[in-house]
Amino acid sequence: MTVTETELDPQQLEAAAGKVLSIYAGSMLNYMIDIGHRTGLLATAAQGPGTSEELAARAGLTERYVREWLAAMVTGGLFEYDAPTRTYTLPAAAAAVLTGGPLPLAVMAGLQTHLARHVHDVARAFREGGGVPYSAYRPEFTDLLDQIGRVWYDSALVDAHLALVDGLTAQLEAGAAVADIACGTGHAVVVLARRFPASTFAGFDLDEGAIARARAEASGAGLTNVRFEVADAARLDITDEFDVVLVFDAIHDQVDPAGVLRCVNAALKPGGVFIMKEPRAGDALEDNIGNPFAPILYGCSTLHCMTVSLAHGGAGIGTAFGEQLARSLLADAGFENVAVEPAPGDPTDGVYITRKGEAR
Repeated sequence: MTVTETELDPQQLEAAAGKVLSIYAGSMLNYMIDIGHRTGLLATAAQGPGTSEELAARAGLTERYVREWLAAMVTGGLFEYDAPTRTYTLPAAAAAVLTGGPLPLAVMAGLQTHLARHVHDVARAFREGGGVPYSAYRPEFTDLLDQIGRVWYDSALVDAHLALVDGLTAQLEAGAAVADIACGTGHAVVVLARRFPASTFAGFDLDEGAIARARAEASGAGLTNVRFEVADAARLDITDEFDVVLVFDAIHDQVDPAGVLRCVNAALKPGGVFIMKEPRAGDALEDNIGNPFAPILYGCSTLHCMTVSLAHGGAGIGTAFGEQLARSLLADAGFENVAVEPAPGDPTDGVYITRKGEAR
């Protein structure tokens, strides 16, 4: 029996329609947040209330566009509006969430805007198989990851994440060899190289453009204890070179994640530390029902993380990287005694900490 042949409860129909329409409203607000971030409107509004004319003048923008944007933000519940004075206010809590903290959430809106551009090609992969290669997302995706990661690395990498490993900060202060695999634009390496001048750092990434930017930033900072190389993480030919290897949110979308982890193990010295920051979800779908982040994880997976792997016949793990699978991959690569900690300041990620076994 089809839906049209079934008599449905009008209240259920209304509720279903309301849910769908709220999703559409949310997606439109995502684009408005993105525009507000790109144009500086959110930062301007965070400085204090104003009329559309005042906010437009403060941001150096066209008032008519600003007024329409504000209307969307007011009706979407993100701004407050006082009709008698025609004044718009971004509440302090919303301002803090969107423009402040270690990860201003307005930056994330740009990621969804960018992924939406690839819906057509991903839908084609649904029919034809394969996927959309990572190269199709560059350079915009590289820019977005740089924006998202840069603030986090500056605020949390040393004090929050390295602190999860006992004695690691002291080891780096004394001098150690460190690699960041799939380093992107390399800002994490630059942060660490500046903070620990006695240590040496290497960054590896397949994206030539990202590596060029990493080299430029390191050179501009006058760092002599860092190098960057264009390399496939699954084909690194390095043995017993590093005391510490880092991988940040890059295993789950690899073509050959198992191969990458084997290369990580080979590149570490015996006893070396491996730190892997990855999405942390339930391994089974039923474990993720009710998780408010789950639709974001599965959606990003469909539109990027899974498809860039499948485009090259890869594993297609996807963004919802479960702890059971992560532990299995680490064990297969030769890692034992894996500890998992919640990622400081990031409720969607976990930090996996392990060491390469001592030589026998």
